[in-house]
Amino acid sequence: EFCMRHPEIRDVCDLSQILYYGWTWVWYGTAAMFLLNNTFVQGLHVLTGAKYLNTMTDGAACTIGFSAIIATISWMCSLPRTFNTLSILASFSALFTFVSVVLAAIFAGIEDHPKGYNTGGPLGKLYGEPDVLSMTAKGTTFVSGMNAFLNISYTFIGQITLPSFIAEMKKPEDFRKALYAVTIAEVVLFCVVGGVIYGYTGTKYNTAPAFGSLGDEVYLKVSFSLMVPTMIFLGVLYASISARFIFFRIFENTRHKGEHTLVGWASWAGILGVTWIVAFIIAEVIPFFSDLLSLMSSLFDSFFGFIFWGTAYMRLRQADYGPGWISKRGIRGIAGFALNVFIILIGVYMLTAGTYVSRGFGPVP
Repeated sequence: EFCMRHPEIRDVCDLSQILYYGWTWVWYGTAAMFLLNNTFVQGLHVLTGAKYLNTMTDGAACTIGFSAIIATISWMCSLPRTFNTLSILASFSALFTFVSVVLAAIFAGIEDHPKGYNTGGPLGKLYGEPDVLSMTAKGTTFVSGMNAFLNISYTFIGQITLPSFIAEMKKPEDFRKALYAVTIAEVVLFCVVGGVIYGYTGTKYNTAPAFGSLGDEVYLKVSFSLMVPTMIFLGVLYASISARFIFFRIFENTRHKGEHTLVGWASWAGILGVTWIVAFIIAEVIPFFSDLLSLMSSLFDSFFGFIFWGTAYMRLRQADYGPGWISKRGIRGIAGFALNVFIILIGVYMLTAGTYVSRGFGPVP
């Protein structure tokens, strides 16, 4: 709704500057978070890709080598400069993701035991049947619980890219339909699949990503392999968004922006190369999947998932009803204001407490 009111918005950085009364420092701060978030997502997919290759080859090479392979392949796939090409890949990616996670849930249900069953594991805790709990396990620390919350939050927070997509659409008003459809589908799919896999693997044997919980190697490799298009595509998408953000501002009002020139293509490839090199470094510095998710959620999703949108609601209603809009709308104004203050406070809590618990890297007991 905010983007519809401000068609000049090209990305979330423009949006933030308009939200906060045109302050230039807000644009630069958001730009830094925007690029870091996208690069962290790329790093996450480099890490996931390396885990996949480790799984398929039974650790035939070092993780660093696998990460470099994934980063190189992703860089090559990032080279198309329009969302039109990427939108076709997105359709296949969504289909493969659906089949992959549904198969993972089915395999978790039909196999005899989850991976690591009664083996003791590295910490000597993997004994007995899977413990499926409806409430948090007794003795769970604040750090463990908050990390779990941040991991779940990341799955449902993708608003950082929405202004970029809306700006590219021929009919931006149609985006609302797509947003409703995608959100309903992902909530249903992730809750059902996550619940089923947890139901068969329990707290002790569950892993991140969940494919690692499958005890049958064939099941594990089949379901994980179907995620390859998504592992590559999502990293490519975020790399493309970052590259467009930088490229368009460097070559604004020049022929290199819209024409096929050597300078334009070399710059585009170079910008992408830098983002994938940084993503590779991030994947090696933070080699634990859940820790990387927690850090990303606390630093970036706090703003892009909560704080910005609570503020956007208030700015829209203020523009619609003027000063005193809360009281003018009666109970709707009071309820809307209270809800969005709560949303903003959730973002602040994620930023402060979330960053605190994710400040150290390594497995959480």
